[in-house]
Amino acid sequence: MTETQQDGRAYGVDSEVGPLRTVMLHRPGNELRRLTPRNNDKLLFDGIPWVGRAQDEHDAFAQALRDRDVEVLYLGELLTEALDDPAARAQAITGATEDLRLGDTLRDYLRAALGELDPARLAETLMAGIRNDEVRAGGLVTSLLAHEDFLIDPLPNLLFTRDSSVWIKDSVAVTSLAMPARMRETQLTEVIYTYHPRFAGADKVYDHQLEHVEGGDVLALGPGVLAVGVGERTTPAGVERLAQRVFAKDLAHTVLAVPIAQQRATMHLDTVCTMVDTDAVLMYPNMAEQMRALAVTTDGDQLHVAAPEPFLVAAAKALGIDTLRRIDTGLDPVTAEREQWDDGNNTLAVAPRVCIAYERTVETNARLEESGIEVVRISGSELGSGRGGPRCMSCPVLRAPTAT
Repeated sequence: MTETQQDGRAYGVDSEVGPLRTVMLHRPGNELRRLTPRNNDKLLFDGIPWVGRAQDEHDAFAQALRDRDVEVLYLGELLTEALDDPAARAQAITGATEDLRLGDTLRDYLRAALGELDPARLAETLMAGIRNDEVRAGGLVTSLLAHEDFLIDPLPNLLFTRDSSVWIKDSVAVTSLAMPARMRETQLTEVIYTYHPRFAGADKVYDHQLEHVEGGDVLALGPGVLAVGVGERTTPAGVERLAQRVFAKDLAHTVLAVPIAQQRATMHLDTVCTMVDTDAVLMYPNMAEQMRALAVTTDGDQLHVAAPEPFLVAAAKALGIDTLRRIDTGLDPVTAEREQWDDGNNTLAVAPRVCIAYERTVETNARLEESGIEVVRISGSELGSGRGGPRCMSCPVLRAPTAT
């Protein structure tokens, strides 16, 4: 892997387990305080989190990363700094007010009001949204909407920074999110990667206007090998488009398309499978035997799709190794199902054989340690209400290469 230097900083990721150097997180804020029993399903949360406790848990997560010498960037701070640029402000405001529900009168009012905000307040408003009772716009639309209706929806899922962007070597994929509640998240990450000085000149391999691909479905199994889940969030057309683009830029030689049986807690590939070592994967055993992969390669002119093979077999072949060690979640099907629901599979590797996991997935953590994996435990009783673990909550920006 080549790390791209920009003003003394670097970015680049070519594996799931290379020593983590820089990561982007989003500390939960007022957008979570917008969740109610009426809208939490629409906004993809299973419950209403205690925000103060969620912030404490997230702070402890960030500190666990810093304790491992990982630089922590915060999405909200990056967005605020990017919005110093007038072009960034214009792009962000236009994107937030495109919704056809608004109508021309309300849209013009909101664009003018947002344009008067300083960068910090604008960033906060773009993340937390605007309710109808928070404006005095006048006109037919606001008169007919309920006071509590959102004119600009909040973005509570910003917490899961993995999904809205993913680094593939030294190029960033700004992803295309499938669920209406999340589509606007990638408008904000697009602003960050386009206008923030930290990422000036960064190459983009994907953007949010293309076919649906979500970062939680993209695993960098090793240099040149990507696994991409296909299911509720990432479409077959999205995998095809991503493969075409990474091959054109020589960012990978193989893309494994991995169909995922859809259940409430298996929306992404990283909810059933994560890497914990260069040759070891943590897998949800209730699905592991059925998981297949189609290896996609190219001859430079067209894509070639191999016949389906067991996922671990196809992955080992693509990586050029004999086999991948499989570590199962739980000892029996019921325990495995409970711990998968609690994000037991969604670990974040900070180095080979070192991962961060929720403390509540007791059996999974024990099995990891029995397999020689160091587990850094964090609390997630409130953070987990959006169905996401340490990997979901982190977007690696820079990893060092693994030792060969």
